[in-house]
Amino acid sequence: MANRIILNETSYFGKGAIQHITEELNKRNYQKIVVVTDKTLIDHGVATKVMDLLDEASVHYDTYDGIVPNPTIENVKDGVDFVKKSNAECMIAIGGGSPIDTAKAIGIIMTNPEFSDVVSLEGVADTKNPSLPIFAVPTTSGTAAEVTINYVITDKENQRKFVCVDPHDIPVVAFVDSDMMMGMPKALCAATGMDAMTHAIEGYITKGAWEMTDMLHIKAIELIGRFLPDSVAGDQIGREKMALAQYIAGMGFSNVGLGLVHGMAHPLSAWYNIPHGVACASLLPTVMRFNKDFTGEKYRDIAIALGVSDAEKMDLTKVRNAACDAIDQLSKAVGIPSTISELGVKEADLSKIAEDAFNDVCSPGNPRDASIEEIIELYQTLM
Repeated sequence: MANRIILNETSYFGKGAIQHITEELNKRNYQKIVVVTDKTLIDHGVATKVMDLLDEASVHYDTYDGIVPNPTIENVKDGVDFVKKSNAECMIAIGGGSPIDTAKAIGIIMTNPEFSDVVSLEGVADTKNPSLPIFAVPTTSGTAAEVTINYVITDKENQRKFVCVDPHDIPVVAFVDSDMMMGMPKALCAATGMDAMTHAIEGYITKGAWEMTDMLHIKAIELIGRFLPDSVAGDQIGREKMALAQYIAGMGFSNVGLGLVHGMAHPLSAWYNIPHGVACASLLPTVMRFNKDFTGEKYRDIAIALGVSDAEKMDLTKVRNAACDAIDQLSKAVGIPSTISELGVKEADLSKIAEDAFNDVCSPGNPRDASIEEIIELYQTLM
């Protein structure tokens, strides 16, 4: 069987990376642009860092700023209408996963109008044409939406999230600039950072993992373990390293998939509007323990990457436990809630939520198959 890897065309990294945006626009002769972002990022002067550059270069653009956390079908449809009216040739998506994911869905529908109901994009949609070009500017260090072929949309009517996987949606240029991430509050920094760790660990142990993605994921684990606490503390170098680490993790998991943490996190966000990173971070240590006997030597590699003392010499059972403990300690150190009841999850809902998790597109990639009953037990453990 052949393994496939898909990456975006161009990415800029480091402090000041956004300075290259107008250069890349000029290269492609884009004249009509829509900025996709949310009002909060404009009000706090984050998105305006990019918009000011466009203004200085006399680049005309319209702004669609109606994005909400956990973007919805309605968000996408409104965005499609907005982009159509603007006659845009390109979108600049500024934000965390929500604006970039929304831009992906808009861009795909713009060039593949037969998918305009949005729901038909779920799973691996048979789109024919590349998305309307997207320039992605992440403002959080977690989702890696700027380099992945995935996006997630919320179906509010049916109280669920659905994952879309499409090589046609990948942004053509990414600008991974730590300056754009310095405004993150500590809680958001911690949640998105642990989401990146979840990407790296699930990508490393998923059924589809192979040598090239293993190389990416283990490096991401090492960087996140080392720099996440500094990033949460507001250190510029820490945030720059986390920006790189989450991108590296995205290069990997985008091509091999994830696992049960994401499968269980998606319905929590859909039911209770819990931020995706918080949901993943709260679940990760418990699901790691559930998976540990189905991972071969990979938890040893994780323990070594996290700097666990004597991990090379421990017996397999002990090193697996040590890897789980190290992630648990990191999660607690950056202030992640240790129970899902703190997030508003209700015991009475668990059966339905577990069914949604079982059917989530990410769950089959888990190294250990889980029944609905086992998923309910995992949720109950976290109550």
